[in-house]
Amino acid sequence: MNALERFNLTLGGRPVLHDVTLRPEAGVLLALCGPNGAGKTSILRALAGLVSGDRGNRPANAADGAPAAGIGPRRAVPDPRRVAYLPQNAHATWPLTVAQIVTLGRIPHGDSAAAPIENALRRCGIEALRDARIDRISGGEARRAMLARVFATEPEMFLLDEPTADLDPAASHAILRLLRETAEAGAAVVVVLHAVELAAEYAHRVVLVDGGRIVADRPADQVLDEAAALFGMRAGIGPRLLPGP
Repeated sequence: MNALERFNLTLGGRPVLHDVTLRPEAGVLLALCGPNGAGKTSILRALAGLVSGDRGNRPANAADGAPAAGIGPRRAVPDPRRVAYLPQNAHATWPLTVAQIVTLGRIPHGDSAAAPIENALRRCGIEALRDARIDRISGGEARRAMLARVFATEPEMFLLDEPTADLDPAASHAILRLLRETAEAGAAVVVVLHAVELAAEYAHRVVLVDGGRIVADRPADQVLDEAAALFGMRAGIGPRLLPGP
């Protein structure tokens, strides 16, 4: 399982991540939460093997889950059949149909197997859009098509940056229920979320990030007060974040 161990990252001469240790787990939906610019996306990209650390250990695609140690420009690239990454603003520039977009998720396997594609369309609630062009549907519908592409890969680990962006409240809850079910079926699911309330409701584990550091790593039902303080707010009932005093 991909992991980060005392991971440091500098981009453009600016330190971005500091001494980050994070081990996603199979069977767990893990939410990364924090202010804009805190380093959440950089952590996700590091887990995906898209960036190399400055020193210490790098993410690894090792059967025993141990990260590979080393320094330098090389990075450990995960097996794309096992690890699927959805960037924050994923979109299609070609006029493909939704079904064609989802079929792209089978590229790592070198096939276009029908069953995973159909299952992904169904699970993401876009079966009726299968023949629609991706550039002629709403932003939220296109977002679900991109998510379905990830599901079609059938990975062991999902790395999803803001998977509920552009979705209405009902669709956001539906997607997070799906991701929790996916984790409980045995996958490791890591999501970046700005909606702390949704993280507290659906995640098993919430990691708070600020200034490029992990400042808390808690079961979801124990993190709301710390999350509220991080955003300069206060915890309400629900769970909810309320304006600070």
